[in-house]
Amino acid sequence: MTDVLPAGSLAGKVALVTGSSRGVGADTVRYFAEAGADVVINFRNKAPRAEKLATQLRELGVRALVVGADLTDPVSVAAMFTQVRDEFGRLDVLVLNASGGMESGMAEDYALTLNRDAQLSVLEGARPLLGDGSRVVFVTSHQAHFIHTTPTMPEYEPVARSKRAGEDALRELIPSLEESGIGFTVVSGDMIEGTITATLLERANPGAIAGRRESAGKLYNVAEFAAEVARAAIDPIPEDNIRLVGDTSDFASL
Repeated sequence: MTDVLPAGSLAGKVALVTGSSRGVGADTVRYFAEAGADVVINFRNKAPRAEKLATQLRELGVRALVVGADLTDPVSVAAMFTQVRDEFGRLDVLVLNASGGMESGMAEDYALTLNRDAQLSVLEGARPLLGDGSRVVFVTSHQAHFIHTTPTMPEYEPVARSKRAGEDALRELIPSLEESGIGFTVVSGDMIEGTITATLLERANPGAIAGRRESAGKLYNVAEFAAEVARAAIDPIPEDNIRLVGDTSDFASL
Protein backbone atom coordinates (compact mmCIF):
# COMPACT_ATOMS: atom_id res chain seq x y z
CA MET A 1 0.00 0.00 0.00
CA THR A 2 1.07 3.59 -0.48
CA ASP A 3 0.96 6.53 1.92
CA VAL A 4 -2.61 7.58 1.10
CA LEU A 5 -2.92 9.54 4.35
CA PRO A 6 -0.15 11.54 6.01
CA ALA A 7 1.92 9.44 8.38
CA GLY A 8 0.53 9.67 11.89
CA SER A 9 -2.49 11.71 10.80
CA LEU A 10 -4.84 9.33 12.61
CA ALA A 11 -2.60 8.45 15.56
CA GLY A 12 -4.68 8.07 18.69
CA LYS A 13 -7.91 7.81 16.67
CA VAL A 14 -10.32 4.88 16.35
CA ALA A 15 -11.93 4.02 13.01
CA LEU A 16 -14.66 1.50 12.18
CA VAL A 17 -15.38 0.45 8.60
CA THR A 18 -18.43 -1.70 7.97
CA GLY A 19 -17.93 -4.57 5.55
CA SER A 20 -14.15 -4.36 5.91
CA SER A 21 -12.99 -7.96 5.61
CA ARG A 22 -12.51 -7.56 1.86
CA GLY A 23 -12.68 -5.16 -1.07
CA VAL A 24 -12.99 -1.41 -0.65
CA GLY A 25 -13.64 -1.77 3.08
CA ALA A 26 -10.49 -3.80 3.70
CA ASP A 27 -8.27 -1.37 1.82
CA THR A 28 -9.89 1.59 3.58
CA VAL A 29 -9.30 0.14 7.03
CA ARG A 30 -5.71 -0.66 6.03
CA TYR A 31 -5.11 2.96 5.00
CA PHE A 32 -6.45 4.09 8.38
CA ALA A 33 -4.13 1.70 10.23
CA GLU A 34 -1.16 2.86 8.17
CA ALA A 35 -1.98 6.42 9.28
CA GLY A 36 -1.84 5.30 12.93
CA ALA A 37 -5.49 4.62 13.76
CA ASP A 38 -6.71 1.77 15.90
CA VAL A 39 -9.33 0.03 13.78
CA VAL A 40 -12.48 -2.05 13.96
CA ILE A 41 -12.90 -4.61 11.19
CA ASN A 42 -16.53 -5.55 10.69
CA PHE A 43 -17.65 -8.61 8.75
CA ARG A 44 -20.86 -10.58 8.25
CA ASN A 45 -19.71 -14.12 7.51
CA LYS A 46 -15.99 -14.17 6.65
CA ALA A 47 -14.31 -14.42 10.06
CA PRO A 48 -11.03 -16.07 8.91
CA ARG A 49 -10.43 -13.36 6.32
CA ALA A 50 -11.19 -10.62 8.85
CA GLU A 51 -8.84 -12.17 11.42
CA LYS A 52 -6.07 -12.47 8.84
CA LEU A 53 -6.40 -8.78 7.99
CA ALA A 54 -6.37 -7.85 11.68
CA THR A 55 -3.14 -9.80 12.20
CA GLN A 56 -1.52 -7.90 9.34
CA LEU A 57 -2.64 -4.54 10.70
CA ARG A 58 -1.43 -5.27 14.23
CA GLU A 59 2.04 -5.63 12.75
CA LEU A 60 1.81 -1.88 12.03
CA GLY A 61 1.68 -1.25 15.77
CA VAL A 62 -2.02 -0.46 16.04
CA ARG A 63 -4.88 -2.24 17.75
CA ALA A 64 -7.37 -4.09 15.55
CA LEU A 65 -10.70 -5.35 16.84
CA VAL A 66 -12.60 -7.88 14.72
CA VAL A 67 -16.39 -7.82 15.15
CA GLY A 68 -18.87 -9.97 13.27
CA ALA A 69 -22.29 -8.38 12.92
CA ASP A 70 -25.36 -8.65 10.72
CA LEU A 71 -26.06 -4.98 10.11
CA THR A 72 -29.71 -5.69 9.32
CA ASP A 73 -30.18 -7.01 12.88
CA PRO A 74 -30.38 -4.20 15.47
CA VAL A 75 -29.42 -6.60 18.28
CA SER A 76 -26.28 -7.60 16.39
CA VAL A 77 -25.45 -3.95 15.73
CA ALA A 78 -25.89 -3.07 19.41
CA ALA A 79 -23.58 -5.93 20.40
CA MET A 80 -20.95 -4.67 17.95
CA PHE A 81 -20.89 -1.22 19.51
CA THR A 82 -20.78 -2.69 23.01
CA GLN A 83 -17.55 -4.42 21.97
CA VAL A 84 -16.19 -1.20 20.49
CA ARG A 85 -17.03 0.74 23.67
CA ASP A 86 -15.47 -1.91 25.88
CA GLU A 87 -12.28 -2.06 23.79
CA PHE A 88 -11.74 1.60 22.87
CA GLY A 89 -14.35 3.72 24.67
CA ARG A 90 -14.84 5.96 21.65
CA LEU A 91 -15.03 6.23 17.88
CA ASP A 92 -13.53 8.98 15.72
CA VAL A 93 -14.29 7.71 12.21
CA LEU A 94 -17.26 5.65 11.03
CA VAL A 95 -17.28 4.53 7.40
CA LEU A 96 -20.63 3.15 6.23
CA ASN A 97 -19.24 0.97 3.48
CA ALA A 98 -21.22 -2.28 3.66
CA SER A 99 -23.97 -2.55 1.06
CA GLY A 100 -25.59 -5.11 -1.21
CA GLY A 101 -28.81 -6.21 -2.77
CA MET A 102 -27.79 -8.26 -5.80
CA GLU A 103 -27.14 -11.45 -3.82
CA SER A 104 -29.36 -14.41 -4.64
CA GLY A 105 -31.76 -15.94 -2.15
CA MET A 106 -32.43 -12.73 -0.22
CA ALA A 107 -35.86 -11.30 0.67
CA GLU A 108 -37.44 -8.90 -1.79
CA ASP A 109 -36.87 -5.93 0.51
CA TYR A 110 -33.30 -6.88 1.44
CA ALA A 111 -31.64 -4.11 -0.59
CA LEU A 112 -33.68 -1.41 1.16
CA THR A 113 -33.23 -3.04 4.55
CA LEU A 114 -29.44 -3.10 4.17
CA ASN A 115 -28.79 0.06 2.18
CA ARG A 116 -31.17 2.37 4.05
CA ASP A 117 -32.45 0.95 7.33
CA ALA A 118 -29.19 -0.71 8.40
CA GLN A 119 -27.18 2.44 7.65
CA LEU A 120 -29.40 4.43 9.98
CA SER A 121 -29.22 1.70 12.61
CA VAL A 122 -25.42 1.62 12.52
CA LEU A 123 -25.14 5.39 12.78
CA GLU A 124 -27.61 5.44 15.66
CA GLY A 125 -25.59 2.79 17.45
CA ALA A 126 -22.37 4.73 16.89
CA ARG A 127 -23.66 8.13 18.04
CA PRO A 128 -22.84 7.71 21.74
CA LEU A 129 -19.22 6.93 20.80
CA LEU A 130 -18.77 9.75 18.26
CA GLY A 131 -17.46 12.96 19.76
CA ASP A 132 -16.70 16.48 18.63
CA GLY A 133 -14.49 16.43 15.54
CA SER A 134 -15.42 12.91 14.50
CA ARG A 135 -16.43 12.00 10.95
CA VAL A 136 -19.03 9.78 9.29
CA VAL A 137 -18.47 8.70 5.68
CA PHE A 138 -21.18 7.06 3.57
CA VAL A 139 -19.97 5.15 0.51
CA THR A 140 -22.18 5.06 -2.59
CA SER A 141 -22.05 5.02 -6.40
CA HIS A 142 -22.83 7.53 -9.12
CA GLN A 143 -25.46 5.08 -10.36
CA ALA A 144 -27.21 5.45 -6.98
CA HIS A 145 -26.49 9.10 -6.22
CA PHE A 146 -27.80 10.27 -9.60
CA ILE A 147 -30.60 7.69 -9.95
CA HIS A 148 -33.35 10.33 -9.80
CA THR A 149 -32.06 11.96 -12.97
CA THR A 150 -29.96 9.34 -14.79
CA PRO A 151 -31.25 5.80 -15.43
CA THR A 152 -28.92 2.91 -14.63
CA MET A 153 -28.72 -0.71 -15.74
CA PRO A 154 -32.01 -2.52 -14.98
CA GLU A 155 -30.18 -5.21 -12.99
CA TYR A 156 -28.75 -2.57 -10.67
CA GLU A 157 -31.71 -0.23 -10.36
CA PRO A 158 -33.24 -1.72 -7.16
CA VAL A 159 -29.85 -1.45 -5.44
CA ALA A 160 -29.29 2.07 -6.77
CA ARG A 161 -32.66 3.27 -5.54
CA SER A 162 -32.15 1.70 -2.11
CA LYS A 163 -28.70 3.28 -1.74
CA ARG A 164 -30.09 6.68 -2.75
CA ALA A 165 -32.82 6.20 -0.15
CA GLY A 166 -30.08 5.50 2.39
CA GLU A 167 -28.17 8.61 1.39
CA ASP A 168 -31.30 10.76 1.64
CA ALA A 169 -32.17 9.37 5.08
CA LEU A 170 -28.66 9.98 6.36
CA ARG A 171 -28.60 13.51 4.95
CA GLU A 172 -31.65 14.36 7.03
CA LEU A 173 -29.47 13.80 10.10
CA ILE A 174 -26.76 16.27 9.08
CA PRO A 175 -28.08 19.19 11.20
CA SER A 176 -28.21 16.95 14.28
CA LEU A 177 -24.75 15.57 13.57
CA GLU A 178 -23.30 19.03 13.11
CA GLU A 179 -24.77 20.14 16.44
CA SER A 180 -22.68 17.39 18.03
CA GLY A 181 -19.56 18.35 16.07
CA ILE A 182 -19.80 15.28 13.84
CA GLY A 183 -18.91 15.77 10.18
CA PHE A 184 -20.68 13.87 7.39
CA THR A 185 -19.39 13.17 3.88
CA VAL A 186 -20.81 11.07 1.05
CA VAL A 187 -18.24 9.48 -1.27
CA SER A 188 -19.67 8.54 -4.66
CA GLY A 189 -17.80 6.68 -7.37
CA ASP A 190 -18.54 4.97 -10.66
CA MET A 191 -18.61 1.18 -10.96
CA ILE A 192 -15.46 -0.12 -9.27
CA GLU A 193 -13.36 -2.77 -10.98
CA GLY A 194 -12.98 -5.91 -8.89
CA THR A 195 -15.83 -5.46 -6.41
CA ILE A 196 -18.46 -8.09 -5.64
CA THR A 197 -21.15 -5.78 -7.06
CA ALA A 198 -19.28 -5.46 -10.35
CA THR A 199 -18.85 -9.23 -10.51
CA LEU A 200 -22.54 -9.89 -9.86
CA LEU A 201 -23.58 -7.20 -12.33
CA GLU A 202 -21.30 -8.65 -15.01
CA ARG A 203 -22.78 -12.09 -14.36
CA ALA A 204 -26.32 -10.75 -14.76
CA ASN A 205 -25.45 -8.54 -17.74
CA PRO A 206 -22.30 -9.75 -19.54
CA GLY A 207 -20.31 -6.85 -20.95
CA ALA A 208 -21.85 -4.31 -18.59
CA ILE A 209 -18.57 -3.36 -16.90
CA ALA A 210 -16.65 -3.14 -20.16
CA GLY A 211 -19.39 -0.94 -21.58
CA ARG A 212 -19.33 1.33 -18.57
CA ARG A 213 -15.53 1.51 -18.71
CA GLU A 214 -15.65 2.54 -22.36
CA SER A 215 -18.24 5.22 -21.65
CA ALA A 216 -16.42 6.60 -18.59
CA GLY A 217 -12.91 6.32 -20.05
CA LYS A 218 -11.66 4.86 -16.74
CA LEU A 219 -13.05 2.93 -13.83
CA TYR A 220 -11.29 3.07 -10.46
CA ASN A 221 -10.00 -0.17 -8.98
CA VAL A 222 -10.63 -1.17 -5.38
CA ALA A 223 -7.43 0.32 -3.94
CA GLU A 224 -7.85 3.61 -5.81
CA PHE A 225 -11.43 4.12 -4.68
CA ALA A 226 -10.64 3.07 -1.12
CA ALA A 227 -7.99 5.79 -1.05
CA GLU A 228 -10.67 8.39 -1.82
CA VAL A 229 -12.88 6.99 0.93
CA ALA A 230 -10.00 7.13 3.41
CA ARG A 231 -9.14 10.72 2.49
CA ALA A 232 -12.77 11.73 3.01
CA ALA A 233 -12.31 10.90 6.68
CA ILE A 234 -9.79 13.71 7.21
CA ASP A 235 -10.20 16.15 4.30
CA PRO A 236 -12.39 19.25 4.63
CA ILE A 237 -16.05 18.43 4.06
CA PRO A 238 -17.02 19.36 0.49
CA GLU A 239 -19.90 21.59 -0.54
CA ASP A 240 -23.20 19.74 -0.21
CA ASN A 241 -21.33 17.06 1.77
CA ILE A 242 -20.42 15.01 -1.30
CA ARG A 243 -17.08 13.89 -2.72
CA LEU A 244 -17.57 12.84 -6.35
CA VAL A 245 -14.83 10.46 -7.48
CA GLY A 246 -14.02 10.29 -11.17
CA ASP A 247 -15.89 11.61 -14.20
CA THR A 248 -19.58 12.47 -13.81
CA SER A 249 -20.24 13.85 -17.29
CA ASP A 250 -22.65 11.00 -18.07
CA PHE A 251 -24.80 11.84 -15.05
CA ALA A 252 -27.32 14.65 -14.75
CA SER A 253 -27.35 16.56 -11.47
CA LEU A 254 -30.53 17.11 -9.50
